Amino acid sequence: MNLRILTAAVSLAALGAGCASTVETAPARSATEQLLVARAADRAVEGLVLPLPAGAKVFVDDSYFRAESAAYAVSAVRAALSGAGYALSPDKARADAVLELRAGALSLEQMRRVFGLPEMRIPINGNLNVVSLPELSVYSRRDRVGVAEFSGFLYDPENGAPLGAVAAMTGEFRIRSHRLLMIVAWGQQNVQPGERDVGVSWRQF
Repeated sequence: MNLRILTAAVSLAALGAGCASTVETAPARSATEQLLVARAADRAVEGLVLPLPAGAKVFVDDSYFRAESAAYAVSAVRAALSGAGYALSPDKARADAVLELRAGALSLEQMRRVFGLPEMRIPINGNLNVVSLPELSVYSRRDRVGVAEFSGFLYDPENGAPLGAVAAMTGEFRIRSHRLLMIVAWGQQNVQPGERDVGVSWRQF
């Protein structure tokens, strides 16, 4: 009798343990993808200068800047302007010039080269079913590239007169990985955010 009770208790405990599970979120964009695009945006604005005297007040108009990670890219532009010696105006009325931004590209490009047979999906039974065949390669290379391109133009906030144009700002950040015989992998697999010493995360202007 005691053995039956013990067996029943263990079975119930096993069933209760089997019902427990951990759910992880699945965001639309991976951290690596976001970092690739952010690094590309940072590179695109390196050396940004405007046909304005140092200290001029600039209002950055992002009304027509539409892309994923747009907020980060606009902030990178503002940081570049500030670093170049321009003052950021909080509104058009108090600005010497308005910089209207537009996005050409701000996304991720992926390329894969395979020496062998790539992964394939073959329709059967009149396209009612699909059979997936795994990759059979001797060597493969994968590139993931964050691409950023945006431009803009300047105008006088009082009368709308053109003051100049900003040539396309382009930047990219790439990670590349290799695989031999579908087993041996080398190369950069993901973006490294970087390390810093404690206490040097800011600097005084």
